[in-house]
Amino acid sequence: MIPSYANFGGKIHGGILLSLMDKVAYACASKHAGHYCVTVSVDNVDFVRPVDVGDLVSLQASVNYVGRTSLIIGIRVTAENVMNNTVKHTNTSYFTMVAKDEHNQPVEVPGLTLENRDDVRRYLEAIKRKELKSQFRELLNEAKTALLIENVLNLPEGERYQLDGALKEG
Repeated sequence: MIPSYANFGGKIHGGILLSLMDKVAYACASKHAGHYCVTVSVDNVDFVRPVDVGDLVSLQASVNYVGRTSLIIGIRVTAENVMNNTVKHTNTSYFTMVAKDEHNQPVEVPGLTLENRDDVRRYLEAIKRKELKSQFRELLNEAKTALLIENVLNLPEGERYQLDGALKEG
């Protein structure tokens, strides 16, 4: 990674890594689908360890799951310090991609061939991740519904906020 990719802390900016991951997800999904693919969501963008200027970054991608028109691409990012020959895992993320035809409509993708135990594990984990994501979405929507503006004066104490005067009079 080059110095112009660094943030103010001297580490590689997370946005640079996200851009690289998105490009790798596109290449992996498009190769499997045989069509142009677009990113519809990204899960688990946790930067476990920083990437330093001078590190050699590697991204490994795999198709972990396919739906009718969608694919879940797992991406593992590692950074190698070539001066001291150390490799560190920096993050793993999951990109959901949708294949599009020449009219920009979703198009069916080929099925997935699971060739080994790791493929099966990734496939089962993707199914579980999809289930948990759906449950989380439902729980979040229920929580949003319960957080009505009428309850604004019952905000939790000890949090760092300040109510605007218009809200207090509301």
